[in-house]
Amino acid sequence: MTGYPETLAAAVELLRGLPRHRDAVPEARTTVAAWRAANPGSRAQLVVDVRPGTPLVDYDLLVDHPDGGTVAVTASVEDGVPWTIDHSAHWAASKVLSVDGQELSVQTALLTMRAYGERDRTLHDDLIDYCLLTLETWDDEAPSEEELQRASDHFRRRRGLHSRADMLRWLKEVGLTPQAYQNHLFALARTGRFRSRKETESARAYFEDHTADFDHVSAAWAVGPESRLGELAVQDDPFAALGAAVASPSGELAVQVAERVAAELPAPLRDVAEGVAVGPVPYRDSFLFGAVRHRRPAQPDAATLAVAGRAAFSAFMADRRAKAKIEWYWL
Repeated sequence: MTGYPETLAAAVELLRGLPRHRDAVPEARTTVAAWRAANPGSRAQLVVDVRPGTPLVDYDLLVDHPDGGTVAVTASVEDGVPWTIDHSAHWAASKVLSVDGQELSVQTALLTMRAYGERDRTLHDDLIDYCLLTLETWDDEAPSEEELQRASDHFRRRRGLHSRADMLRWLKEVGLTPQAYQNHLFALARTGRFRSRKETESARAYFEDHTADFDHVSAAWAVGPESRLGELAVQDDPFAALGAAVASPSGELAVQVAERVAAELPAPLRDVAEGVAVGPVPYRDSFLFGAVRHRRPAQPDAATLAVAGRAAFSAFMADRRAKAKIEWYWL
């Protein structure tokens, strides 16, 4: 056994020096292969554990013993808890779901709940999309510092986190460490890059297939109780009625006047012709009454193509969700 303690000590130092990012696993394997060539009696084998929900990995090194058998070496450079112990609970205990084999941890799911929050989507869709986008970007290059900063700026602006103190307070409220935020930021930057590329590539074809959805429409509408909207609907001039509702808010109605592409209007107004009113009709958990003042046929200008790109991406993700194999563990 002469020299074996030195081999184990060298194995520990080898493990402690390996890059921890999943993109660098090939580099780690190359490093271990070179070490094994220099220590042929060890017959060392690298074991890689990919942590769910983060870009980090953990390693073990299996080293042959001179008297037979194998010794497993684990070196932790963070909290001191080897991954074999840290993950010793049931294999699915820390996971919420799996989508086409991409698993989602409880911690990542909780962060996603806080990070998204679009009111027209369901939490289930958000979690599934996180898995799908992770799969789509798995082999992409690591984000640049510029991309990470852009993702962080966008994330903070959406939540009104304009100072370091605001950011630290939010992390404390959510229960995340700065390192966990950086891990999430890595994923946001990669998926943001993928989304931008997909929107640009798909915009024109989607526009040509759904041209009417991108007509420029000037409309006004109110959402509220059916009886209150019925009072507006019976008036001779629906636009005057909606204008009066804006001028004299009652608290019962939520009134909006906007110029948008048709696809971004409330569903009951998207196909309505110029000068026509609709409603009251059921809308979400209430009712809607609205009217279209002007409708201009769509043109593929830059602003319209940007909207078409967003719609194309939404359609792409809906199709991916419909085709994915989804297994919920907790919900």
